[in-house]
Amino acid sequence: MLKVKSRTGESVQQMIRRFKKLCEKEGLIRDMKRVAYYEKPSEKNRRRMRRAQRTVIGEI
Repeated sequence: MLKVKSRTGESVQQMIRRFKKLCEKEGLIRDMKRVAYYEKPSEKNRRRMRRAQRTVIGEI
C-alpha cells in the first residue's frame, strides 16, 4: 500500500504529483493496464520472451 504524508507547506496538487510518481515507480499503473483486458497465454509467453531477450542483449 502506498502512502503519502503531507510535508509542511505542501499543497494538495504537489501531494498528488508525488503519489502519481510513487505509483509509476512501483509499476502499479502498468499492472492495472495489463490486467484491464484478457491476454492469451501465448501472448504472455511472447512478451516474456521479448523481455528476456532485451535483458540478455543489454548485458552483452
